Amino acid sequence: MKELLFISHAEVQIDPGVPVPDWGLSDKGRARHEAFSERCTGVTAIYCSGERKARDGADILEKCIEVTPQVIEILHENDRSATGYLPGPEFEAMADAFFARPQESVRGWERAVDAQARIVAALHEIEARERDREGDVAVIAHGGVGALLRAHLLGAEISRIHDQRARGGNVLRIALPGWRLVEGWVPMEQVAWDER
Repeated sequence: MKELLFISHAEVQIDPGVPVPDWGLSDKGRARHEAFSERCTGVTAIYCSGERKARDGADILEKCIEVTPQVIEILHENDRSATGYLPGPEFEAMADAFFARPQESVRGWERAVDAQARIVAALHEIEARERDREGDVAVIAHGGVGALLRAHLLGAEISRIHDQRARGGNVLRIALPGWRLVEGWVPMEQVAWDER
C-alpha cells in the first residue's frame, strides 16, 4: 500500500523578533525529526513548504534517505501575517476563532476554507506527480493546515477537534490513491509502521 505521510514539523525555536515563517526547528525538534527519519525507509519522495521549520525537517529526512526535497510554497501554514507573532494565550484564542469561523478572515488571517482548499489541491497535485512511482511520499508541513486536511479526509466540518497535539511532530498516514486516512495525528515516535 502506497501512503502519503503528512508530517507536521516538530518543536521550533520561538523568537518574537523573527517572522514566524523564518523560525527553525529547536534542538528537541531536530532530534525528533532525526529519530523519525531513520525509520522512513519506504519514502521515495519528499515535499515541504517553504517555511524554514518545514525545510529543516525535510533536510533531515534527505540526509537519511538521500532523496532531494521539493519545496512547494503553497504547503505553507495558514497565513497569519496580518497579526504576526502572538503570545501563547492570544494565539490560542485566535486559533480557536480561525477554526470556529472558517468562512471569515479573523483579524486578517487567511480564511480556513481557503487554506483547506489550498492544502488539498497541493496534495492532489503531489499525488499526481508521484502516481507512477513506487514508494511512500513524505510531506513536511504544518499542523493548522493538517487539521484542515484531516477534516476534509473525514468528510467533516472544519473544527479545531481535528487539530494535532501541542508542539507538533505528528503524522497523518493517508492511503493512496484512495485518500483514506489510515492513522491520524500520531506522534512521530509512535507511527505504527508494523501495520503496513
